[in-house]
Amino acid sequence: MLSFSQSSVSFQNSRGTKRKWVPEEDVALVACIVDLYNVGTYNADTRFKTGYLNELERMLEKVLPHAILKAKLNLESMIRTLKRDWAIVYDMLRGKDNSGFG
Repeated sequence: MLSFSQSSVSFQNSRGTKRKWVPEEDVALVACIVDLYNVGTYNADTRFKTGYLNELERMLEKVLPHAILKAKLNLESMIRTLKRDWAIVYDMLRGKDNSGFG
């Protein structure tokens, strides 16, 4: 089981308060997404069904009770960031224009 040892940090930017994720939260989020996928309840072909963010919020509350991660406010943004970062890595390793990198 994962434990929460570091506190999250929030900071102000021009668009308001932005949450800084700590490594334990990243690991817990990815583990919960994998669990959610493997259970199959929210799978819909290549995407998750509506309501998966709320289920992720509940799952993360059990693993990281003091993190207070909210579906719309925190999880949606972080999942978008993870998708963007993964696409960059995927393109470097498997993309057709990787210039021999890999």
